[in-house]
Amino acid sequence: MRSIRGETVSGSAIKGLELPKFSIGVGDRFAHQAKAQLAACIKAAEVGIDVIPVWNKSNREHTIIGSEPAVTRIAADAAVKELGWTKPYFLDADHINLKTVGRFLDSCEFFTLDVADMIGQPAKPEDVAAFLTAHPELVGTVTIPHINEPFHTDKAFVEGVANKFLAAVQNAAEIYQLLVKSKGEGRFIPEISMDETDYPQTPIEMLIILAMIADARIPIQTIAPKFTGRFNKGVDYVGDVKQFAKEFEEDLAAIAFAVAKYGLPANLKMSIHSGSDKFSIYKAIHDGAKKFNAGVHLKTAGTTWLEELIGLAESGGNGLVVAKEIYAEALAHMGELTLPYATVIDIDQSKLPSAAEVNGWTSEQYTSALRHDQSNPAYNRNLRQLLHVGFKIAAKLGPRYLDALVADEEIVAKNVTENLWERHIKPVFLGL
Repeated sequence: MRSIRGETVSGSAIKGLELPKFSIGVGDRFAHQAKAQLAACIKAAEVGIDVIPVWNKSNREHTIIGSEPAVTRIAADAAVKELGWTKPYFLDADHINLKTVGRFLDSCEFFTLDVADMIGQPAKPEDVAAFLTAHPELVGTVTIPHINEPFHTDKAFVEGVANKFLAAVQNAAEIYQLLVKSKGEGRFIPEISMDETDYPQTPIEMLIILAMIADARIPIQTIAPKFTGRFNKGVDYVGDVKQFAKEFEEDLAAIAFAVAKYGLPANLKMSIHSGSDKFSIYKAIHDGAKKFNAGVHLKTAGTTWLEELIGLAESGGNGLVVAKEIYAEALAHMGELTLPYATVIDIDQSKLPSAAEVNGWTSEQYTSALRHDQSNPAYNRNLRQLLHVGFKIAAKLGPRYLDALVADEEIVAKNVTENLWERHIKPVFLGL
């Protein structure tokens, strides 16, 4: 038996794509670090744990950079071949909708269905009524194993949840059916993102949502819920860690119950969006997953791009010059760069160094400010967030930036691998 991009193959019979228990979304803005990212997964395999790479890149990122999903596919396939990776791997069409899915069909086999725009849009009254009729078990006292207290609902509550989420699930079903028609049933992995809401879902709301998804016959293998606290880009979690741990475990309980009750895929697991560098909750994620023997998908997105900058700065010479120029331009265009990410960044402009100051920095000063080491007094979370959304500046530099990555490939790759392995894979998946 062998695996081909995650497919289980026995003779000529293909059972379909199945996402293994542990996986990590490895964003790569410029498609230059696939080998370095894969090297971190290889380190995990060497100590006996499979963490499957999922290269994710959104339509917005492709548009900003001027790239196509095919480039990501080529980079991932080349890395897998060169490093001899024989386990599954995937490409994620990250946050796609009906308008954007088309460009990803040929290159991807993992699709994050983004229905954020539909959350809160009321469904047709007859559809809500049909859902309530189909699920009398959701009205009254609902007991979810491994959650201490039962939930008490009434018809009005379930109807309210349906009015908030049913139209979004129907939209996801429409995207899913388009994918089935284009790629074939069982030939891709669907995820539904529910994290773009104002408030976290309660366990009973999660159960109701999963019942809707099962009714819509969407065999999701991951779901991304909303959690309490701030998940700002590239920096640590801001919020009550104990409350997060409680929500995380209760969501795991709701998922396990829904899988058994509604026939959802047995490998359905939690997806943590904007999961990169959320160091303070990694123990809670590891402990919760271990307690429930559950899988986890952690999206690390733009972390790799920041490690590229750190590697360039650490290399000195032209690499440091390029890194300083990117900061100066990002600072000059901060409003434009931060606008699309306004809800997921918190930058105190008074704590951003001037371009002139950064221009006088040594390699060590630049890397100390940017590298996510909270024990270092020089670390600057405001600078880090600005540069996290500043990849558009590097894209405008074009060959100058890409040539710098090639010239300093060894030290850049070292930083990329170390970041994924030491700061993400070890604490989340190994509990170290």
